[in-house]
Amino acid sequence: MVDANRTFVIVGGGLAGAKAAETLREEGFTGRVILIGDERDHPYERPPLSKGYLTGKEERDGVFVHETAWYARADVELHLGQVVTSIDRAGRSVQLGDNTVVHYDKLLLATGAEPRRLDIPGTDLVGVHHLRRLAHADRLRHVLSALGRDNGHLVIAGGGWIGLEVAAAARGYGAEVTVVEPAATPLHHVIGPELGQIFTDLHTAHGVRFHFGARLTEITGQDGLVLAARTDTGEEHPAHDVLAAIGASPRTVLAEAAGLDMAAPEHGGGVAVDTSLRTSDPHIFAAGDIASVEHPLFGTRLRVEHWANALNGGPAAARAMLGQDVVYDRVPYFFSDQYDLGLEYSGWAPPGSYDQVVIRGDAGKREFIAFWLKDRRVLAGMNVNVWDVTDSIQRLIRGGRETDPEALGDPSVPLDSLI
Repeated sequence: MVDANRTFVIVGGGLAGAKAAETLREEGFTGRVILIGDERDHPYERPPLSKGYLTGKEERDGVFVHETAWYARADVELHLGQVVTSIDRAGRSVQLGDNTVVHYDKLLLATGAEPRRLDIPGTDLVGVHHLRRLAHADRLRHVLSALGRDNGHLVIAGGGWIGLEVAAAARGYGAEVTVVEPAATPLHHVIGPELGQIFTDLHTAHGVRFHFGARLTEITGQDGLVLAARTDTGEEHPAHDVLAAIGASPRTVLAEAAGLDMAAPEHGGGVAVDTSLRTSDPHIFAAGDIASVEHPLFGTRLRVEHWANALNGGPAAARAMLGQDVVYDRVPYFFSDQYDLGLEYSGWAPPGSYDQVVIRGDAGKREFIAFWLKDRRVLAGMNVNVWDVTDSIQRLIRGGRETDPEALGDPSVPLDSLI
C-alpha cells in the first residue's frame, strides 16, 4: 500500500531517474513516487545508442532500464512525454506543460544533458543529425544502413567518444566517413595528445578520414538534402549526412529558473550539490549529467556525463532523500567499444592536470593500460583490451600514494602490489 502522505518527485526519465525510483522502493519507501520524463519512451540506457543498438548488434528492447510492467508493480507513477515548466520552491510543487501541479516532499532533478548545436548555415537540412535520444538512434541507424548500401558519405563534426563510436558504426555498415576535429588528435581534451594518436591510427586503418585543426563553417545542400560540408580551412567534403558530435550541455534551465546555486563554468557548470547530492535547497537533490559534485577524492567540483555516474548517482540521491548518510565519492568511470577495441577509463585527469603518462603493455598492439600521474600519484587509468583490472586501477587512484613509474609500467609487477 502506498502512503499518500509523502510524495517524492523525480524529474528526468533517464537512467539516473529510473534507478532512483527503483532504489526508493528497495529501501522501503512507501510514499508516492512520481517519475516525469519529457520523452514518450520508458527510461532507457544511453550507451547502446552509439554502440550495440546503433551497430545493429542489439535489439531496441534491450536498451530499457526496466520492463514496462515493472513501474506498475513498483507503484511508480509515470508521466511520460511531459515537460516540467517550473518549480515552486516555497510551495514545494512542480508545474507541468499541461498546467498540472504536482506537490513534493522531496524533489530529484535528473534532467540530463542535450547535444550542442552547430551554429552554422545549413543545419536545417534533413541530413543533419545529433545523437542523444533513442529517437535519434532509431533514425541514425536507418541512415547508416542506407549510406552503407549506397556508398554514401557521412561527415562527423567532432572527434570525441560519440563521434568515434558513430564513425566505427558507420564503417561497419560500409559508409564513407570523414571526421572534422579542431584539435590535433581525437579525444584531445579527454585523454590528451599522448593517447589520441592511437585512436587516429585505429580509425584510419578502418578507412576513416580525419581532418584535424578545422571546424565546419557551412553545410550545403539542395532541395533540403545535404550535399557537402565546408570547413574554415577552405576544404569541402562531400556528404549525404552530417552528425554534430561536439559535446553536450547540462539541462539546467529549470534549476536556474528556480534559483538553485549553479557551479562555475570552470567546473563544467551544472547544478551545485554537496557530497550527498543535495542542492542549495534542502528539499531538492540532483543526479546524473546535471550534478556538479563537491568530490571529496579529487578536492574539486566534478560534473561527469557518463553512464556510470547516472547508474550510481540516482541511487545515491534516493538514499540521501530518505535521510541516509550519503557521501558520493565514486571514481568516475566510462567505457567505449570501437571495432575490435574495447576500453575502460577510471579517474579524472584532464589535460594540464598531469605531468606524466605511463604505458603498461603494448600500445602498438592496442593491448595496454595507460596511467596519468601527477607527482608520481595515479590520477586516472585506461585499460585497452586488457580486462579485470578496473578495481585495481581505482584502488590506485583512491590510495593517492606515490608510485614508482617504472614498476607501474612493468607488466611483470602485479598492480595490486603497488596499491
